Amino acid sequence: MIEIGMNHIVKNYGFNNVLTNANLEILTGNRTAIVGRNGTGKTTLFKIITGEETADKGAVTIRKGASVGYLEQIPALLESDMTVEKVLSDSFAEIKEYEDKLNGLEKLMAEETDSNKLDKIMNEYSRTQNLFIAMDGYEMTEQFNKIVSGFYLRELLERPFNVLSGGQKTIVKLAATILKRPDILLLDEPTNHLDIKTLEWFENYLSKYKGTAVIISHDRYFLDRVANKTIILDGGECESFNGNYSFSLKEQEEQLLIEFENYKNQQKKIEAMKAAIKRYRDWGDRGNNPKFFRKAKELEKRLEKMEIIEKPQLEKQKIPIQFIGSRTGHDVLMLENFSLTLGENQLFDCADMQVYEKEKVCLMGDNGTGKTSLILAAMGINDFSGFQGKITVNPSAKIGYIPQEIRFENEKNTVIDEFKKEHICSENEARNILARYFFFGESVYKRVGALSGGEKVLLKLASLIQNEINFLILDEPTNHIDIETREMLEEALSNYKGTLLFISHDRYFINKIAGRIINIQDKKLISFNGNYDEYKNYTRKI
Repeated sequence: MIEIGMNHIVKNYGFNNVLTNANLEILTGNRTAIVGRNGTGKTTLFKIITGEETADKGAVTIRKGASVGYLEQIPALLESDMTVEKVLSDSFAEIKEYEDKLNGLEKLMAEETDSNKLDKIMNEYSRTQNLFIAMDGYEMTEQFNKIVSGFYLRELLERPFNVLSGGQKTIVKLAATILKRPDILLLDEPTNHLDIKTLEWFENYLSKYKGTAVIISHDRYFLDRVANKTIILDGGECESFNGNYSFSLKEQEEQLLIEFENYKNQQKKIEAMKAAIKRYRDWGDRGNNPKFFRKAKELEKRLEKMEIIEKPQLEKQKIPIQFIGSRTGHDVLMLENFSLTLGENQLFDCADMQVYEKEKVCLMGDNGTGKTSLILAAMGINDFSGFQGKITVNPSAKIGYIPQEIRFENEKNTVIDEFKKEHICSENEARNILARYFFFGESVYKRVGALSGGEKVLLKLASLIQNEINFLILDEPTNHIDIETREMLEEALSNYKGTLLFISHDRYFINKIAGRIINIQDKKLISFNGNYDEYKNYTRKI
């Protein structure tokens, strides 16, 4: 059964054509991933489905009677007195009405002595109870506890929703959305702010979800585990694949190879036709024979009418990270008997950690275990009063740091001004370097405060690489960047010849980059040689 249908959808914002001819069909039980670069219209599709936006052209159909739950990427503020528990409990508002009605009818049955009136009350009770059962009312408390535990919200229940961090709000709203158990679940970037432990729980939950789920996400590992259909949104149009993200990649590669073969065959045909036209004209000139000129003209007309196949782009764009920095020596970063307490919360207790030259190390851990605090302490950025132990950074290490949230001192600076502030050079040289990081033409005059998450990472990376950084530290570098930029970043970091220490919850990214994992566990730092999948296989065996 078709849950959502969109036919020839067109949506423009002024002169910006977002959707030009979008068509999709989502069936009952599909767990559909919608994938595309930032700005291609993924969220706009959701808003058209929910009716928050209207299409300029085209038709949208939702299965009659289907309930829709929508998780927005940025949660709105709620009433000032709304606690987290109230936000979650409101998901059961309709079920609670039926529960209250059942309780009231039970009381009436206990008090009623007239048999005719009692029969009517019992019939009403039976009808209400059937509706209550159909809505899984008797599972309400169990579902609430399951979701609260899965998303680790128990400690937040009494807190006002509006004072939570952006990440906490997203998690609460996600929990509230799935508690409603709608027929159609629309999730816009649901994995933002989830640590790996919570992600794995959520993946398991979604894989068993009885309804239909449509998910916008840049988390490829998550999409591979959850999705059974993938829709690629590009150029205002949708292309569907009946499989997960990795399946869609293989299908696209095969299509690209077929298109390239078609392009090569057409080019051969065009060259042959051009050669034939030249021969006919030569023969016509030599023998003064109009017949050859007519044949040449016929071929020219066929050539003019031919629909030319554009050459497919087989090679992906790359970020040029060419490491030219000096060596650091074998021991780059050493932590010995490292202890750290923030307030009353002890994060580390006599922990040890080593990072060696040219290693690519991922620092992993649940939210709140102190990953960022450890990095800041190691770099000497924060003066932690609760810090004890010994931190040694090789004196030859030239550290480049990209934080989780990139902010600029002056948000009104242009891209080229910000770059030249960090790297002294001529305007032409700056423009040439920035073009390699996809800041072309007039985009170098874009204000840094208006850059996307991916653009901020690229600008920061461009500045650092020019300064010959030999120890690169990244805190959640893939947050807020699309898959295309992630893939470019992965290739660039794979080719980086310096030392790399990074924090990430992006398991696909970790698999591509990490040669070693250091996991925060019970206030210690546990080292494992290998990537994420190898680490998980190891932990399952012990």
